[in-house]
Amino acid sequence: MRSLRLVRYVAWSLLAFVGTLLVVFGNVVPSREKSVASEVGETASAVVGKPFVLTSHRGIAVTNETLKGRPYLAFFGFTHCPEICPTTLFELTDMMKELGAEADAFNVIFITVDPERDSRELLQSYMTSFDERILALRGTPEQTDIALKAFAAYARRVPEEGGAYTMDHTAGVYLMDAEGMFRGMLDMHEPKETRLQKVRNLIDTVSLTL
Repeated sequence: MRSLRLVRYVAWSLLAFVGTLLVVFGNVVPSREKSVASEVGETASAVVGKPFVLTSHRGIAVTNETLKGRPYLAFFGFTHCPEICPTTLFELTDMMKELGAEADAFNVIFITVDPERDSRELLQSYMTSFDERILALRGTPEQTDIALKAFAAYARRVPEEGGAYTMDHTAGVYLMDAEGMFRGMLDMHEPKETRLQKVRNLIDTVSLTL
């Protein structure tokens, strides 16, 4: 009985000691999640918005310079994407419809990370399912790599059985102001009202600079 009380005493002493450590050091050492989020935000603001040159599905050259003057949303994907890409494009289409005339105040670009399969003709057909104001952009493999670097984005070819392949890529929607400066990301998992407010805030950046 005496040994049992001793064991309990030691156990509670250890718990108290650990609790004290958590209280003391929990306020000193920042969480990794917060640290990483802050680091990404600062890095993105510094590196996103570099020059790029691509061609729209309508055959018009589009660059970071030609996009200046109006805010824009940029999204990377590919036509063979089974879920994320078409879902994002449909949600952007719905958002533009809900915004009504406000949606005319900004551009939306969809940049393919798979120029090998995504020809201009295929993109023309693919984009008929979405808001006609959304521009699909493609380039040579070299131009595509430059565009990815311009947004600090990522894309990688992933082999599949039978010689087929898919593409792994950055899925967020970039918010760029009228000067081509990075303003944050649109997360399609956020509540709709949050997304709408982010876009309205982006539109408001134009009036603030006038």
